[in-house]
Amino acid sequence: MKILITGGNGQVGFELQRSLALFGEVLVPTRQKLDLASHTAVEDYLQTHHPGLIINAAAYTAVDKAESEPDKARRLNAQLPSQLAAYAKANDILLVHYSSDYVYPGIGDKPFSEDAETGPLGVYGQTKLEGDEAITANGCRHLIFRTSWVYSARGNNFMKTMLRLAKDKNGLNIVADQVGAPTPARLIANVTAHAVARSLPSGTYHLAPKGSTSWHGFAQAIFKLAKEKGEELKVGPEQAHPIPTSEYPTPAQRPLNSRLNLSKLETALNVQLPDWQSQLQLTLGEYLEE
Repeated sequence: MKILITGGNGQVGFELQRSLALFGEVLVPTRQKLDLASHTAVEDYLQTHHPGLIINAAAYTAVDKAESEPDKARRLNAQLPSQLAAYAKANDILLVHYSSDYVYPGIGDKPFSEDAETGPLGVYGQTKLEGDEAITANGCRHLIFRTSWVYSARGNNFMKTMLRLAKDKNGLNIVADQVGAPTPARLIANVTAHAVARSLPSGTYHLAPKGSTSWHGFAQAIFKLAKEKGEELKVGPEQAHPIPTSEYPTPAQRPLNSRLNLSKLETALNVQLPDWQSQLQLTLGEYLEE
């Protein structure tokens, strides 16, 4: 079986290549070989290679930039998933797609369930929601995994930014009133492989580690673990200062509550998802050992 992974060079895409290698021939076209912004290029690629499974890890993820580039965000986050869903339906194959906590309004302090009322706060969240809805409406065999705060040992992400800044700065101000679950790309890929192998029923599922923390709490945990592993940092947990979102304005509004209820996925797969702390230890260890 041929497996097409879009966005294969991203954090999740890279891990998917490892997790899905045993399932068949993995196709990971570069941007030069497949321009995902082009409807025609995508159609031509699908008709030429005839994948038997599509994993859509591509997305426009520049949350702030999306406010000024809505058309570009909509193409990758909504129109591309819709196009892939049409191919999946016509060929009776599975489409796996990754979505975001940004489809929810980010209010309250309870974890959102998959059937909770949506209410994106910006262009990024709105276009991701449009992609989810297009796939669902199409009726193809599909798995939509909504996740949050993705990071890994490679690529650009919060963990690596914090470690870099902590080597140069004497203190850092970090937002403390946005709460969610930091999710390693490796966990997303491993759960995806398990879901494909188990023929998880079509639907939308939340995929993240158990527990929650703020960006400030996440940063403190990063600094503590890094120091325990011998990293020389100027900033430790005590030098990470909590600030409210209002003191760190951005073009796009961020959700204050990104908690996700995980029970649907755990029940469907008969698994217990790990906590975010143990996942940080694994991911940070992998990064420092590189």
